[in-house]
Amino acid sequence: MDDDKVFKALADPNRRMLLDRLCERNGQTLGQLCDGIDMKRQSVTQHLGLLEQANLISTVRRGREKLHYINPVPLYEVYERWIRKFEESRLSLLHDLKQELEGKER
Repeated sequence: MDDDKVFKALADPNRRMLLDRLCERNGQTLGQLCDGIDMKRQSVTQHLGLLEQANLISTVRRGREKLHYINPVPLYEVYERWIRKFEESRLSLLHDLKQELEGKER
């Protein structure tokens, strides 16, 4: 996994919005992704290209249509590498605090 590409892709709010839209309904065409947003088709195409380079989305051709699908694996890898280790120690501290408080109440 190329962490830099993933973080760069996630740094832009427009790309995060496109990922959110794909999360809500996976397998959308460019036209569907452009519906209801204030962004030019060319800009959406560029954002999708960066998301694809970061392996956050994949595409499948169906006839003349190109469907875009979210790929959760790089996000999970970022979670495992960068977030989980911080989450575990915090949860452990909260668990210890809970145990201590419950012990004092008894």
